[in-house]
Amino acid sequence: MHISPNALVFPAAGKRQGVVQFDGGDVTSDAGLALLAQADRRLGVTAALTAAFADPRQMAKVKHDATAIITARVYAIALGYEDGNDFDRLRHDPALKTVCGRLPASGSPLMSQETLSRFEHTPTVRDLVRMGWALVDLVIGALPAATTEIVIDVDPYDDPCHGQQQLSLFNGHYDTRCYLPLAVCVTGTDGVKRPLGAVLRPGNARAAKGLYTVLRGLVKRLRARCPQARLILRADSAFGINEVLRWCDALALVPLLGLSRNSVLQENSLATQIDACLKHRWEGDGCREFGEFRYAAGTWAHAYRVLIKAEITNGELNPRYVISGLDGTPEEDYARYCGRGDAENVWKEYKVELAADRTSCTTFLANQVRLLWHTAALILYGALREAAAGTAWAQATVTTLRTRLLKIGAKLVETCRHIWWHLPTSCPVQAEWQVILARLC
Repeated sequence: MHISPNALVFPAAGKRQGVVQFDGGDVTSDAGLALLAQADRRLGVTAALTAAFADPRQMAKVKHDATAIITARVYAIALGYEDGNDFDRLRHDPALKTVCGRLPASGSPLMSQETLSRFEHTPTVRDLVRMGWALVDLVIGALPAATTEIVIDVDPYDDPCHGQQQLSLFNGHYDTRCYLPLAVCVTGTDGVKRPLGAVLRPGNARAAKGLYTVLRGLVKRLRARCPQARLILRADSAFGINEVLRWCDALALVPLLGLSRNSVLQENSLATQIDACLKHRWEGDGCREFGEFRYAAGTWAHAYRVLIKAEITNGELNPRYVISGLDGTPEEDYARYCGRGDAENVWKEYKVELAADRTSCTTFLANQVRLLWHTAALILYGALREAAAGTAWAQATVTTLRTRLLKIGAKLVETCRHIWWHLPTSCPVQAEWQVILARLC
């Protein structure tokens, strides 16, 4: 066999020298695209995005339609190729070509980076609204109809910008130029965290900007799906303000919101704080005391039940306050509030493991388009987790699922009747593939 000048030479195995050449032909490192595509067929994620987008291009001159572009982009992000530049080589990947409806060997290459970039700048505001709600409808449709309680978690996160992106403004809290997307997640009585999406906002946006528009459409859809369900709005103290409380009253939402400390709250919770200090003498750091009282700020329409958790750590008293419309004990309701940390972990996966912070397009709308692609990829991973129930992958993170379940080498062979995916005989997750695929079909 001829050794290419670009070959990589490794130490010998026995008396034979190791030579690595990138000439294997129709080989992919992402055989897991077959599972991901099946999850997409079951949910219809990319199909919903495509149907909601009004493509303004002249179809007679189009080589890559919206379905192929959206599918390829979402799948590439899911497999860890979040940069458009990756398509300079990825467009020839046999597995990605196959799941996008092209033949692995004889089929034409997928779109280039330039085509992707132009396409991401195409959707209008109306397109983005339709595409965003299309994803929301898919997720809500997966909620069990018998759900009796739904928690709506809202949480802003910082998305630092390192260029001249439109509306990337300075945020004093994060001390950087950034965007400030608003992420929304729902949790039903089955305990599954279901991400709905992230709304891109300027870096100097106040916490509640855009929230009412999101809640109004979301509540309408949730009540249509689960009319008997109690809806709870859960968020940190940035949302414990009169504006959000009025929206809760108007939309019949149960508030479970953090509340910033002030002198009146300190005075009303003094007894609980003293009890915590006395308890600390006997139990040391980590002791907690819970209490409750009624409180109304001057601008509020009426008084609300406020929970107090007084905890002493490292010798310092640290009181926390929560507005609660629930009817449990203060300790039980505060534990429900702390559950928002699990929803935050979902968005950490979104931002870090799926690289949703790659909002590097020049225009604001194009960066919102990118958030939609990343949301679609996150929804597909949620479908894989649900299909993996009862296996070791049911609670796995995005990175674990990607590296252990999807990143598998395979050789694709195209014949007149079949496309053969030849995976390694020694693949350690063969049984899991069979279980997951059976549930997705």
